[in-house]
Amino acid sequence: MTDSINKETINDKAATSNYQDRAFPIMPTIPSDSPWLDTYERYGIAATIDMPDDNTSLLDVFERNFSRYGQKTAYICMGASITFKQLDLYSRQIASYLQSLGLVKGDKVGVMMPNLLQYPVVALGIIRAGMVLVNINPLYTSRELSHQLHDSGTKALFIVENFAKTYQEAEDKGQVEHVIVCKLGDMLGMIKGAVVNLVARHIKKMIPHYSLPNSVSFKHALNAVSASKYQRPDLNLSDVALLQYTGGTTGVAKGAMLSHGNLVANMLQVGVLMDSAFEDDADASDVILTALPLYHVFSFTVCGMCSMYQGYAGLLIPNPRDLDGLIKEMGKHKPAFIPAVNTLFNGLVHKESFANLDFSSLKASIGGGMSVLPSVAKEWHKITGLPIVEGYGLSETSPVVAFNPMTIAEFTGKIGIPASSTDVVLIDDDENVVALGDRGEICVKGPQVMIGYQNRPKETAETFTASGYLKTGDIGIMDEKGFIKIVDRKKDMILVSGFNVYPNEIEEAMSEHPAVVECGAIGVPNENRGEEPKLFVVKKGEVTEQELLDFGKKQLTGYKRPRSIQFVDELPKSNVGKILRKELRKMEGLV
Repeated sequence: MTDSINKETINDKAATSNYQDRAFPIMPTIPSDSPWLDTYERYGIAATIDMPDDNTSLLDVFERNFSRYGQKTAYICMGASITFKQLDLYSRQIASYLQSLGLVKGDKVGVMMPNLLQYPVVALGIIRAGMVLVNINPLYTSRELSHQLHDSGTKALFIVENFAKTYQEAEDKGQVEHVIVCKLGDMLGMIKGAVVNLVARHIKKMIPHYSLPNSVSFKHALNAVSASKYQRPDLNLSDVALLQYTGGTTGVAKGAMLSHGNLVANMLQVGVLMDSAFEDDADASDVILTALPLYHVFSFTVCGMCSMYQGYAGLLIPNPRDLDGLIKEMGKHKPAFIPAVNTLFNGLVHKESFANLDFSSLKASIGGGMSVLPSVAKEWHKITGLPIVEGYGLSETSPVVAFNPMTIAEFTGKIGIPASSTDVVLIDDDENVVALGDRGEICVKGPQVMIGYQNRPKETAETFTASGYLKTGDIGIMDEKGFIKIVDRKKDMILVSGFNVYPNEIEEAMSEHPAVVECGAIGVPNENRGEEPKLFVVKKGEVTEQELLDFGKKQLTGYKRPRSIQFVDELPKSNVGKILRKELRKMEGLV
């Protein structure tokens, strides 16, 4: 273990106050006595990745694979598919269109859509234009959307029409000048696409009426400018490619700036893991289930970026809550890789139709986003014949920090060993490195770690140590083989189905109700979602729990909403008036 972090240096934040200090991916020196190095050797995992020089970017990776995989299927969705060659063409057309609008390298372009064929086309088009992709949760309320548009500086927005009403009602649209509206059936073929759009709009009534008079259609954007007009930008590893919003370790959502180098590094790190267990070249039949939303960083990297890097076909699932529909698609396409969170694993193992599937093509089941429950892992192994391989990451780390080897025989209940070219140390409350086997906050240094939070140098400095380690806020224990187990959380963050939820955002939103004098939010255990938000409220006048729950539906997207309300006469506070959430957890018997 390294002792490069110490109490004297960690308090000096100046070293990370300048974003440029972190622009080029940092390749740490891994101490020779790091316990996970022997584990690498045991499982045939390379200890380091070979980063390309700075004069390259994601474009080089994509363009190589467009040529390499050509006619191979890149993505499948709702019975339609596109090849890597088509993805190359369509993404260049989108890039050409964005450039024709007068947008330039570094401009922010938002994407607010579920897993549709349009998503990879648009996302790659944005990156190929040299612009910065801003992932936006399509289930956001207008209030949440306003914050992200304003904070990100988004200038153009691709949005599925199902959520266009949300954008229309957003009070603050920031710098958005161009809105491109997509329909569900836009890339499903003429006849099928028309049927899907008809069903969505008129039969299932999935699309609230909206009015965006200055918007254009996705089909217009796709066909307005020839791909031959595309101007390849001058990019390098230090340029920002993705703005991924997260609460970080505290506070309102912040944009983690992930560079081309960060994403290339994480693709290579995941590639090392895959190469240690599987053939270098993807089989023609290799399909990766993409049920997790691509706007979430776990799915974006593992199901999006890494699958294209490995040459897999991504099976896009627009609505993973429809388990019957999801299982039907799995039966048709027999995925080789299933990345999921505990919520999805748990839902599937309780479906008889899932147990009846043919798992002969399955190579690995990958857990991330939240802890997988041992009971769920046991049932999954029993049904599929393979264990769940857990990993760990953050939006700030592109996201993979640690993983279990793909060839483990049993579910470990641990987040694994550090990824290749990644140094992990655990520190105590006084910011000293703890001894092996002791509890400490997990801190990370590696080429996948973000440049910083956009527009927030102070928060960036507070998140990093002076020697360049990212403080995760998670408390872990590392064993003698380098495997890490998370045992606690340092911050108040609530983890709902792999999504970070921050109490102060819930409290701010719910305090807007006139009957709420003050409130405090905590996470309480939930068998399916890991945790769910509970709100303690000091009220005035007559207001019911249901009224506040209904109010929450208007203010916050689904996973952030309080699921229960408890009225109290007063909230526990410190001497300076800060709400003591630890005392609220004690009231619930959680401490």
